[in-house]
Amino acid sequence: MEDFEKKVKITEAMDIENGADSSKTLQLLRRFLQIQQRRAQAYANMRRGFADYMVSGGESAYQQLCNEITVEFNECSKQVLEMESLFLDPDYGRDDLAHLLRSVQNQEKQKLHLTATIQLLKKAGRPSERLVSHEKCKFKNPEGHECVHVHEITEAAGTEEAEADAEYDNALNEAIRGVQDAVTTINDHLEEIKYEIAALEAE
Repeated sequence: MEDFEKKVKITEAMDIENGADSSKTLQLLRRFLQIQQRRAQAYANMRRGFADYMVSGGESAYQQLCNEITVEFNECSKQVLEMESLFLDPDYGRDDLAHLLRSVQNQEKQKLHLTATIQLLKKAGRPSERLVSHEKCKFKNPEGHECVHVHEITEAAGTEEAEADAEYDNALNEAIRGVQDAVTTINDHLEEIKYEIAALEAE
């Protein structure tokens, strides 16, 4: 009888411990979802800021925004890395969740890199549509000037421009596809995390 009572007490103690662990796991996963919300907000700010920049050309405001967003993304990454190491800790023993967070981190890194690539490409514009600067031209009078950009369009030059445009389009489309793939993978992982939260809440 005594042995039985001991076993019951040990089992109860283990249940309490597991309950504490699952509530800590739950807290971490909820915090992780909040961090993902912060990242989504930072992307929305970045898109808005870039759209404003493309209209106004305000370089310093755009640079300032990029710096702020970089700080925000670094802070989010730092917090997720801390969570990842906690899940790997024997107290949690949730390697599966650590790997899930690591995968999201990798996809977020890829998404950010490709988003920056898209913005740089859009900023530069298609080669055939880039604005011509007249800084080096000779002005004879205010109405007319000798434009150094005027040159005869040969077949070779036309082909070169078309190739440059095709290269630009390919690079842009590839980056856009890469962002879409990263977003899909991140969303899949977030669904897994939401299922995990639901399972822990149901315990």
